[in-house]
Amino acid sequence: MTTVPTFSRGRAPGEPPPAEPPRAPEPPRRRSPLAKREGRVAYLFLAPWFVGMVLITIGPILASLYLSFTEYSLLQPPEWLGLDNYRRMLEDERLHTALRVTFTYVLVSVPLQLALALALAFFLDRGVRGLAVYRSIYYLPSLLGGSVAIAILWRQIFGTEGLINQLLGLVGIEGQGWVSHPDHALSTLIVLNVWTFGAPMVIFLAGLRQIPAMYYEAADVDGAGGFTKFWRITVPLLTPIIFFNLVLQIIGSFQTFTQAFIVSGGTGGPADSTLFYTLYTYQRGFGSFEMGYASALAWVLLVIIAGFTAVNFLAAKRWVHYGD
Repeated sequence: MTTVPTFSRGRAPGEPPPAEPPRAPEPPRRRSPLAKREGRVAYLFLAPWFVGMVLITIGPILASLYLSFTEYSLLQPPEWLGLDNYRRMLEDERLHTALRVTFTYVLVSVPLQLALALALAFFLDRGVRGLAVYRSIYYLPSLLGGSVAIAILWRQIFGTEGLINQLLGLVGIEGQGWVSHPDHALSTLIVLNVWTFGAPMVIFLAGLRQIPAMYYEAADVDGAGGFTKFWRITVPLLTPIIFFNLVLQIIGSFQTFTQAFIVSGGTGGPADSTLFYTLYTYQRGFGSFEMGYASALAWVLLVIIAGFTAVNFLAAKRWVHYGD
């Protein structure tokens, strides 16, 4: 009996490939007893973090959201008010003042702080001897600027007989109480915030170190000047770092409290010129025991910060370049 060989036929143009036979499903892998024990041990070590997150973070957040719709004085049970606390904000003149002061502080101090930080980072990136020492010295204000001690020192420096007026007296200029004058008290706090430029400066310096030198060498060949190289090379390649610092500093500036509280003695004066939003929230909650209204103020601040952050992320698509 003769066996006739068979030959596979080639596929015609456009003919789909033959369907592959379905694969049998793989049996589920069973975890070994050792892996199960390691998983239980991992959850056991993570348990304190989960408990702290629920009791210290998530719990108070949800409680403040509920209290923002109530009248609560800490001494009596909360009484449901609905949206009355939020309607009250529309007629609260001191709240409007606090918003104006806070927005002025953020919109003026943050750009000045970032500009100073970038300028010093650019200077230190030029190859200064003892860079580590300078970097540590410039970073110290960021560590100390939010402390009570520095706020007290700042009040003394800008006081009637403070260091600023003593220096002005050397050149025949009669000084004044800078922190006690409504027209200048906020400016002193802006200067204090600008002075804490250390953290963004270190981040800028790290970003500058990551820019390839070949770009500057090519610009030198083309005869580009220092300003052209800075504006056409450094700034575009540094935009992700600028954006990162911008978001962090805006969030931190909206939460400023200690400096205004110490300099004004907790009043926000003179004439509410240093009445920051956080300070006003503190006054309503712990000064007047209006915890319900203070919780509503805190949630509005959260919305304001989230709005600024969202706008920054949307605008970043137009000016931030990631090099991809």
